[in-house]
Amino acid sequence: MPWSERPWTSSYGPGVPADLVLPKGSLVDLLDKSVRRYGSKTALEFFGAGTSYRELGRLISRAAAGLKKLGVKAGDRVALVMPNCPQHVIAFHAVLRLGAVVVEHNPLYTDRELRHLFEDHGAAVAIVWDKAVERVRQLPADVGLRTIVSVELIPAMPLPQRLALRLPVPAARKARAALTVGRGEAKGRPAAATRPVLPWRQLLDAGELKKKHPRPAAEDLAVLQYTSGTTGLPKGAMLTHANLQANAAQGRAWVPGLKEGKETVYAVLPMFHAYGLTVCMTFALSIGAKLVLFPKFDVDLVLKALRKSPATFLPAVPPIYDRIAAAASERGIGLESIRFSISGAMNLPTATVETWEKATGGYLIEGYGLTETSPIAIGNPFGPSRKPGTVGVPFPLTDIRVVDPKNVALDRAPGEEGELLIRGPQVFAGYWNRPEETEEALLDGGWFRTGDIVSVDNDYFVTIRDRIKELIITGGFNVSPSEVEDVIATFPGVSEVSVVGLPRPGGGEDVVAAVVPIPGSTLDSAALLAYAREQLTAYKVPRRVVVLDSLPRSLIGKVLRREIRDTLVARD
Repeated sequence: MPWSERPWTSSYGPGVPADLVLPKGSLVDLLDKSVRRYGSKTALEFFGAGTSYRELGRLISRAAAGLKKLGVKAGDRVALVMPNCPQHVIAFHAVLRLGAVVVEHNPLYTDRELRHLFEDHGAAVAIVWDKAVERVRQLPADVGLRTIVSVELIPAMPLPQRLALRLPVPAARKARAALTVGRGEAKGRPAAATRPVLPWRQLLDAGELKKKHPRPAAEDLAVLQYTSGTTGLPKGAMLTHANLQANAAQGRAWVPGLKEGKETVYAVLPMFHAYGLTVCMTFALSIGAKLVLFPKFDVDLVLKALRKSPATFLPAVPPIYDRIAAAASERGIGLESIRFSISGAMNLPTATVETWEKATGGYLIEGYGLTETSPIAIGNPFGPSRKPGTVGVPFPLTDIRVVDPKNVALDRAPGEEGELLIRGPQVFAGYWNRPEETEEALLDGGWFRTGDIVSVDNDYFVTIRDRIKELIITGGFNVSPSEVEDVIATFPGVSEVSVVGLPRPGGGEDVVAAVVPIPGSTLDSAALLAYAREQLTAYKVPRRVVVLDSLPRSLIGKVLRREIRDTLVARD
């Protein structure tokens, strides 16, 4: 059967449609529908404090009015620099309500990392976790940022009791302690630019946005989600309202037995990451679920939350499932409420699946996607047709091809390895201000080049074999080797450096730096790593440094990262 006829749909789980009628409109319309339908139900829960869908709608309207007062208009970029918290959800949808564009940032990014992103997207307004405000405020004047809204994890809003989003004092203390401040803060330095810093509560003092205010359209840009490329610094993937709404609809269709208005989804994945953004926030709110927010993954917080609001749907990565299962077993805590679990971002070991499914009685399946696909494009079915060890089959309305990486016009047959191409309503609109890279990634006919080498079996289940792109995937995050190399190369005594990813037991990779010292010098590995921590977010910092006499190179002088990786793997 030709691939164009989507033969993989015969392997879908029970009740999963081969085709979908996608909802029309924007993410604003999606949320408004949930507010109308589930008004009194809890939308968000944070350290035991709940916010109903009706309250969420009102807070979004107030925040949108406040942003409008700050001059935000359709098409403007607004930076969000926050962990998971109610204000993150409110701010995200308030920006979209104005037709503006959300730009997500890791709140633990260093000065250097934030500067590149702000220079690239040019946001004039940023909504920032109070612990990161100083780093953002110190950005140079030429990045264009003019106003910062500061957010405490526990706000004190001058609103009626029903809108207050307050927490008891003990819960407030725990929330403040749940995150640690990242390295690289600009402490004690004069501000690079004069920027007012407004408290979150002030943003909500402008009243509610008028209902007649223009709304965004489905094809409008909704989010800039930064992702590391094959070389250089991160680039912004442009995701439209239609992209994100489509992926949420595909996710709803993929999970048989979902009970709209009755599910409880745990957001242990960061919403500044594409995986957490769609599979936690957008998906959960689209089905009227209770979204339980965690500022970061903490197994103690998760197990405590299970007692009050048992999870039914848990998106995560393999190490999180392992830790929860082990801790729950040690403490005698049941996990039977969790019916659906979907893993992504790294390989899902069979042992993890077996342990988790024994503990929960539900399914744990693996999915595949990229930031550029909003993010999920392929998944294992929730049902007996799944194939552990593969990432599954394409989602409804999603097409794939496996082609010769050097000539994408040549298709590979089932069983043969080639580069994976994806086409579907979730495929992004291109890279922000990167027309050449967009042209390389998006081919005629809407096909996106993933850069991943795969094979497809006779049932069209996809297995990831390798990556053309030399990204390192660690803890579910993408790390560009070039970015890390640029930092390490500036450390005194370093002559050459190559950064590679080495396999980690249980899945994922460790960032490892292979360094050649300047002749006659002695390299202090501990000092080098300390230097890297000042310049890079923790997950990008190498786990170790390996000193080599030289780096292998091709005939044209290119460093052969693959050869270095193979050598280090053999040593281990």
